[in-house]
Amino acid sequence: MQKISVVIICKNEEDEIGRTLQSLGGLTDDIVVLDNGSTDNSKNVIRDLGARLVEENWEGFGKTKNKAIGFANYDWILNLDADEAIDEALKNSLLNLPLQDDDEVFEMKFKNFLGDTYLRFGEWGQDWHIRLFNRRKVNWNDAIVHEALILPPGTRIKKLKGFVLHHTVKNEAEFAGKMRRYGLLNAERYAREGKRSSRIKIYLAPLFAFLKYYIFKLGFLDGRAGLICAKMSSYYTHIKYARLLELNKGKRTE
Repeated sequence: MQKISVVIICKNEEDEIGRTLQSLGGLTDDIVVLDNGSTDNSKNVIRDLGARLVEENWEGFGKTKNKAIGFANYDWILNLDADEAIDEALKNSLLNLPLQDDDEVFEMKFKNFLGDTYLRFGEWGQDWHIRLFNRRKVNWNDAIVHEALILPPGTRIKKLKGFVLHHTVKNEAEFAGKMRRYGLLNAERYAREGKRSSRIKIYLAPLFAFLKYYIFKLGFLDGRAGLICAKMSSYYTHIKYARLLELNKGKRTE
């Protein structure tokens, strides 16, 4: 066992949270899952698999992740999403870390899946994220969506062997719903930051997003899954800038 607290936020993830929790077996004795309003069987799955369930209100990704970290027993935090399992190689890497330097953070490579298809190219290929850090030095910012870790000067980033297995969505319909939610949230964030949209952005930015991920980042090599991912990136970009234009004009929230 390692003196790491695994911290997860969850809402209606009964199909994925079990796989994630099972992948963590033998890593730590402290797994905290903050549930923010699940109406499916997620809470029962969490309890049955021995994780510590905390129920709190949703305050956006950044603030909610920081709130969840506050319930951890250890200072070293492995922050995962409910649909992010770890493979055995990554678990072994984590178990063998000395965790003696608070200025170190650890970056992990992701294997992202659309359904059962592993996405090797496009937006989801070559995907690395920092997910292990010491909460005395590092925390998330307060962004509603697309939250980021605040790394103080002197932070050293180390890469770990192994993969986070990210089963992002099951199908195209679920993907579209997720991109719409993220697009609307990010539009609100942009509006608060004083960013502006335009009709040119509404139409040209989505086209550029599609070309970037499908052509220039070789998404077409992932076949139909690569096409779907590029289309969803384009859709997300359109929703974001269309909603931002409404907010710029002072229209009411949907």
